[in-house]
Amino acid sequence: MIDKASWIAIYPEIFLLAMACVILLVDLGVKSPRRTLTYVMTLCTLGIVALLQAFYAAGDNSLYGFNNMVVSDPMGNLLKCFATIAVMVTLVYGRPYAADRGMLLGGEMFTLAMFSLLGIFVMISGNNFLVIYLGLELLTLSSYALVALRRDNATATEAAMKYFVLGALASGFLLYGLSMIYGATGSLEIGAVFKAVNSGHIHHQVLVFGLVFIVSGLAFKLGAVPFHMWIPDVYQGAPTAVTLMIGAAPELAAFAIMMRLLVEGLLPLAIDWQQMLAIMAMGSLLVGNLAAIAQTNLKRMLAYSTISQMGFVLLGMMSGVVNGNVLSAENAYSSAMFYVVTYVLTTLGTFGVILLLAREGFESEEISDLAGLNQRSPLYAGVMAVCLFSLAGIPPLVGFFAKLAVLQALVSSGQATYIALAVFAVVMSLVGAFYYLRVVKVMYFDRPITATTVSAPADVRIVLAINGALVLILGLVPGGLMTLCAQAIVKTLSS
Repeated sequence: MIDKASWIAIYPEIFLLAMACVILLVDLGVKSPRRTLTYVMTLCTLGIVALLQAFYAAGDNSLYGFNNMVVSDPMGNLLKCFATIAVMVTLVYGRPYAADRGMLLGGEMFTLAMFSLLGIFVMISGNNFLVIYLGLELLTLSSYALVALRRDNATATEAAMKYFVLGALASGFLLYGLSMIYGATGSLEIGAVFKAVNSGHIHHQVLVFGLVFIVSGLAFKLGAVPFHMWIPDVYQGAPTAVTLMIGAAPELAAFAIMMRLLVEGLLPLAIDWQQMLAIMAMGSLLVGNLAAIAQTNLKRMLAYSTISQMGFVLLGMMSGVVNGNVLSAENAYSSAMFYVVTYVLTTLGTFGVILLLAREGFESEEISDLAGLNQRSPLYAGVMAVCLFSLAGIPPLVGFFAKLAVLQALVSSGQATYIALAVFAVVMSLVGAFYYLRVVKVMYFDRPITATTVSAPADVRIVLAINGALVLILGLVPGGLMTLCAQAIVKTLSS
């Protein structure tokens, strides 16, 4: 019989699933082209889920349920709370865009968004290889459908096909790697795998063979080089509202399963997977920043920006174990978590402005489309500039402190190799600043192509203003969020 703790551990997931099914049925009777009732019900549901997750995250204890297959711990609950808020903001930004392009007529967008969020929750809560994989498949299948939501658009359909084929390949890599680890350790439970690997009785080559496939699968989900091929094409081809859906909240889930698999399950193999992450981080920083310079399409430029930003996350993840010593682990992993959270916040802002500028028959995807935006709308130009400066790592914005936290984790290791990586990351950030500043220059100093004023619904304007303000405020006082991330990592690793 399933104990009470098991149900308590997944209350938010049960509520989200039940409401997703209810909203799906209710939507059948909604006639409004903008799906107002469905939209309000979805936002209310997500708001309640976010509050539940915040309440869970405030607790210090970790709950294990269903024979240790799922875990509800501070790190997971905090990430799930942030992911829920990210999906809420995405839907607020994306609803006018989707309505203008007929993407709401079937009502699938809200339901698919909720199911993809449920997949994120399952991935984050997974304490078992199969549970993590089930969550991953739920997220990716929902994402494939979202990318192809504009059935009459050839570009979106092509992007969905590319995403599907490459996503299936990456899922195969991850599943094969997990099966190798299972074959070597005889267990699917992450805690049992850790004990088996730590015992030293398992053939090292078999473990490393499985580890290579696991890291490859994880790298695809993060969009790290050399598994980054899908990101520019899918970001550019997908409807912009969906681009934000697959480019924000899922990054939190990707970080979570890296923590679950590599840190909680395979930490004794850190010397092996840290080397892989170091190579991928260098490749991501180099390819992402250099390729972004050549882009004229704004969404494609932001796709390569994502690749370079994920390089920093990998640098944080690879600096946790130094010469077999785990003293710097908490600092390193909390800096990586802080980086992912702040990256999602800034990504919401940048794509929010792109969505706001798009109108029926006009996508606003080229950098030149932002020409003279400051003269047409100082507020939206200001939000975009703040977010771009943050991505570039310019103080006093939150992106600067995120980069600083990762660099401090590298330098404090005292290893020459890690310090060299930190220097390389700084140089690549200077290179990357060029393409962010180029967009700011276009917004503030180029002549407007059109004299049309930018208008948006009140909810979009309010959320966008708060989004931009948070990027600035969390940069001025980053301590609170940094402490939250550090405490979540400490409590999770000690449980």
